[in-house]
Amino acid sequence: MKYEMKEFYKDKKILVTGHTGFKGSYLCQILCNMGAEVIGYGLKPPTTPALFDILDLEKRMTSVIGDIRDFEKLQNVFEKYQPEIVFHLAAQPIVRESYVNPMYTYETNVMGTVHICECVRKSNCVKSFLNVTTDKVYENQETGTPFTEDMPLDGYDPYSNSKSCSELVTHSYIHSFFDDMELAVSTARAGNVIGGGDFAKDRIVPDCYRAASQGKKIVIRNPYSVRPYQHVLEPLYVYMMIAMKQYEDKAWQGFYNVGPDDVNCITTGEVADCFCDSWGENLAWENQYDGGPHEAGCLKLNCDKVKKQFGWCPKWNATEAIQMSVTWYQAYHDGADMIAITNKQIGEMFDV
Repeated sequence: MKYEMKEFYKDKKILVTGHTGFKGSYLCQILCNMGAEVIGYGLKPPTTPALFDILDLEKRMTSVIGDIRDFEKLQNVFEKYQPEIVFHLAAQPIVRESYVNPMYTYETNVMGTVHICECVRKSNCVKSFLNVTTDKVYENQETGTPFTEDMPLDGYDPYSNSKSCSELVTHSYIHSFFDDMELAVSTARAGNVIGGGDFAKDRIVPDCYRAASQGKKIVIRNPYSVRPYQHVLEPLYVYMMIAMKQYEDKAWQGFYNVGPDDVNCITTGEVADCFCDSWGENLAWENQYDGGPHEAGCLKLNCDKVKKQFGWCPKWNATEAIQMSVTWYQAYHDGADMIAITNKQIGEMFDV
């Protein structure tokens, strides 16, 4: 599959929205390594430092800085570059930020999806479209039962709810328009991703790195919350596999959970423990619950569907994913060649 994927993506015209973000930057690096013609549409890198800048991606691809809420500018990108495959990653991705800026979150995550779907509908170049959402789209009654794709969608907070809406917008466009077109469309509901190069606020691994690099204790808001943690390269492999297979045969399109095995759905405290053990230097963490807004206590995904459909299974467990993240951050902290380090880890997943 890996070699087939490399050959498939070579010379393909691919649009990635949210290309300057953490996950988008990794996806663009992989696609560029495979020889694809990559066009990115998104805001300026959201953090300083940013993986997009560290990988010097602007020199390897076409980077269009624009807001997904700007329909006219987005449509111009479609008309100018005529992408064959579209990966939609652009989003306001932080739960706590969605409580601070709910209107912006809905505008970006809901109307942004409407805009990308409308651009796809009006174009005749796109053959494969993947909308990336989240494990938080489901109605969560805190039973601890892993979510399956047929369970009700109804996220609690503005971020989760807006991504539920993004799913429903996509479903409506499929039924109303896309089913009658030579176009395959899927959504992928991914678990929590970790990996070197994430510098966002309010995410456990970047928070661990910032504390470690400053010689401070890691502050954990809720060490008991359970999440489906996976290395960022795991879902990216699945996204690319889905987009490739449905490009070749529309029968592969669908709605897919993409996450780790149940045993790797672990607590935030366990992530911090593993990070501290891997980093060394007597790094430690402390529990400082800040009484913040509601966040789900337990999230787990049942990924039997994608495993059965594509014969996929996760490559790395949670401990390995955290250790790979620490390896990346320590290399960055020491001033290493981060393009080489990143490509080495990508190569372990994709053989490129």
